[in-house]
Amino acid sequence: MSYSFEELTEGLSASFEKIVTEQDVQTFAQVTGDTNPVHLDADYAATTSFEKPIAHGMLTAGFISAAIGTKLPGPGCIYLEQSLKFRAPVFIGATVTTTVTVKELNERRRRAVLETVCTVEGKKVVTGEATIMLP
Repeated sequence: MSYSFEELTEGLSASFEKIVTEQDVQTFAQVTGDTNPVHLDADYAATTSFEKPIAHGMLTAGFISAAIGTKLPGPGCIYLEQSLKFRAPVFIGATVTTTVTVKELNERRRRAVLETVCTVEGKKVVTGEATIMLP
């Protein structure tokens, strides 16, 4: 589904859901070069406050891009800006639900501000705000 700027209304929201796999974490590390052992080494992670490997925060934040690019507003929009707050770890096997909600519309510039929230079992793990431009 894709929304035109004219179809957007404040409060409109959509969600994207993804189970984080070990392969996702390994691939993200390989693509980005972020090989921090807290993500990749169970023995190392066991010595941290998390006690087991956690997904990269930016991997989880990437689900926001998926929600925007495929759900709301969907294909054709341009991602301009994103603020992020990492609130809790995401573990391998977790189901992340990402919800984007239209917060503000700028008709003259054809831009929208979206509230962005990633949750695991109802707990917020990443929050923020995105600005997008629509064709």
